[in-house]
Amino acid sequence: MLFGALEAGGTKMVCAIGDEYGQVLEQTSITTTTPDETMPKIFEFFDGKEIEAMGVACFGPVDVRKGSATYGNILNTPKIAWRDFPIVQNIKDNLGKDLPVGFDTDVNGSLLGEVTWGAAKGLTDAVYFTIGTGIGMGAISGGKLVHGMLHPEIGHIKMSILDGDNFKGVCPNHGTCFEGMASGPAIEARYGKSAKELENNNDVWNLEAGYIAQAVTAVIFTLSPQKIILGGGVMHQKQLFPLIRNKVLEDINGYIDTKELRNISSYIVPAALNDNQGIMGALKLAALEIA
Repeated sequence: MLFGALEAGGTKMVCAIGDEYGQVLEQTSITTTTPDETMPKIFEFFDGKEIEAMGVACFGPVDVRKGSATYGNILNTPKIAWRDFPIVQNIKDNLGKDLPVGFDTDVNGSLLGEVTWGAAKGLTDAVYFTIGTGIGMGAISGGKLVHGMLHPEIGHIKMSILDGDNFKGVCPNHGTCFEGMASGPAIEARYGKSAKELENNNDVWNLEAGYIAQAVTAVIFTLSPQKIILGGGVMHQKQLFPLIRNKVLEDINGYIDTKELRNISSYIVPAALNDNQGIMGALKLAALEIA
């Protein structure tokens, strides 16, 4: 079977054709500007492709509640041009009203890719963090992607400010939330340099690891996942992983003792699908829509 996949990001839109095995057969990337400029380029890529379903893993917040009046819409995003945009309906209007479209958050899409083919393959309870331009988390619990009232927004939990840190955060809504303190833009605003330029500055990564560990520890205590996957551009700084693992163990302080935590290097891990987890997850969303 041939499926369409769209990983809709705030910086770029990745479009692909693939199959139910996660194999990407054709792929392109389109810069995200406005819906009027970006969506026609997406439709041009898919024009004439005989796909049986489409999967969309989208930046948020989005309405993933089937039956809701705004299902398939991008909601109160800081990307003003996309606010309240009905992306699923727009796809159906242009690619076929009867085209099945699977829809979820970009981070749930990445997690679905990793659960199906990657680092969390076969697990029923796992989480995927993306730490980059923004911060988000996808979760699967009892074998089902977590939605609920809307979907998890862990990027906006408040942080306990670490000793000596006077940074006020970059989040326009919450200031010193996780995203405000530890995203790629937060690093650049704090130091005046990109994460890549700061690669050899140990103080930068010790502080960054401290904030990431706070969120990871909170998720361990609340969701008890079998695996924690850390992805996104900031996590390309591989020196973060041992720092985060050590700080998580410090934060847990012996309260939980499991085989996963005793082997924490296999518990808190990088994404395993070479940055294709999002587009592969979108293919899986398409397959699930007609399963």
